[in-house]
Amino acid sequence: MVKRSKSSDRWLQRQRKDQFVRQAQGGGQISRAHFKLEQLDQRYKLVKPNLHVLELGAAPGGWTNYLEERLAGGLLIAIDPLPITSGDKTHVIEGFAGEPEVDDEIERILAGQKLDLVLSDMAPNISGVRAVDQARSMELADISLDSCHRWMNQRGAMAIKAFQGEGLDAWVKDLKKVFKKVHMTKPKASRSESREVFVVAIDFSPNKAPAD
Repeated sequence: MVKRSKSSDRWLQRQRKDQFVRQAQGGGQISRAHFKLEQLDQRYKLVKPNLHVLELGAAPGGWTNYLEERLAGGLLIAIDPLPITSGDKTHVIEGFAGEPEVDDEIERILAGQKLDLVLSDMAPNISGVRAVDQARSMELADISLDSCHRWMNQRGAMAIKAFQGEGLDAWVKDLKKVFKKVHMTKPKASRSESREVFVVAIDFSPNKAPAD
């Protein structure tokens, strides 16, 4: 029998106690992440029928499943290097967001259409060096924002996972130059001990006058 490490035991104990893990298991959701997007959507009204949505960091499919149930005729593109549980109508791209091959495939699927919503649950592979991990998380935030500049409709919206730390406040301040409303929030489904937060930006207006 393989002996588990103390950190593995702590993780298992936390999973058993986590109300959102239990709720996902009991309700048939793919992961607890489902409830993070649900809570963001309930607060900011992000997901509507017929939207064109790009989901970055989609595996294992918690957000994907939530979106499929609510888009009702919209377009969903889900990206991740890992397997994504999805329905037949979702366009799944296997790869890393920001790679040229992935961008080319997004262009092919959109075929000149624009996005209404960009979502990202991407997170860096944790090295344990906080400065390195934070820098990488900000690079992922930039990839999400670049997707907006490339493919988003005027007045579109974005919601991404970020991590509290160096560079985030300045990045959010700059975000206000291209979105009319920007919020930083922490859904109840996010673990309280985590540095994880979500940045929600509404009403994409890349040509708006800078704030004073």
